[in-house]
Amino acid sequence: MHSISLQQVIESVKNLPTLPAIVMELLDEIDNEEIDIHVLAQKVMNDLALTATTLRYANSVYYSTQVKVTTIQQAIALMGVSSVKKIIMMAALTGCFPENNCKGFDHKAFWRHSNAVAIAARLLAKHLHVNSDTAYIAGLLHDIGTLVLVTQYPHQYESTLAYRHEHGISQLEAERKVLGIDHSEIGSALVTLWNFPDVMKNAISGHHTPEKPGLGMMATIVHVANAIANALGVSSTPDSQPAEVSAQSWESLSLDLPTIELLEQETADEFARISRDDF
Repeated sequence: MHSISLQQVIESVKNLPTLPAIVMELLDEIDNEEIDIHVLAQKVMNDLALTATTLRYANSVYYSTQVKVTTIQQAIALMGVSSVKKIIMMAALTGCFPENNCKGFDHKAFWRHSNAVAIAARLLAKHLHVNSDTAYIAGLLHDIGTLVLVTQYPHQYESTLAYRHEHGISQLEAERKVLGIDHSEIGSALVTLWNFPDVMKNAISGHHTPEKPGLGMMATIVHVANAIANALGVSSTPDSQPAEVSAQSWESLSLDLPTIELLEQETADEFARISRDDF
């Protein structure tokens, strides 16, 4: 086995690039719909790499604007602040975790799954009348601990993927068996270091165990959204087999079968707009 301690993880994530300051500001003001778009645009443009990636996503098939988006202000005008916030977050994360050669890990499939969970979480939050932007970002980030393992411990994670395949178990089980730690714990450590809001930290740390006391509703929303994305089979990530949703989650969110089926269909329809090359 290739055990990794939480302290090792904490030390290793210190070597990761920090998220741009604009991302932290967006997280702090995630509920603020009156953000000054001129200030937002200028802050994004101060980071050339973030600007380039943001514009690439803005021009993707998924957002499908009728004209070519060439500036951040134009992106905001055409798509709205909420959509641009999401694009900025996605652009910043892909910059922090570039693709590497971890055998058996598919980066594109990872982001497809993450985006599907984000979409499902946003739709579910909207149904429950809670902040859908928070849910979207929590869904996008829910497996961020996996990226830490892939980028910081590629050889150990290759062994984890091989062990999972050999024994026919889940990603989470394989991580615990091989590494002695799992991606939800690692993700929680990372976003704590990055000073993310507690609602994000709880959703990331608890998306497999939302029944733990004190995690809050967002962990349950992401837990259910993860199951919806897995059930739809939108990617071939290591943990993309249908996940069992805890009975407490169904009860706490008051979800019946017709509602779940509707959410699944809406998620599938929205995800279908993402072209193969977008993420």
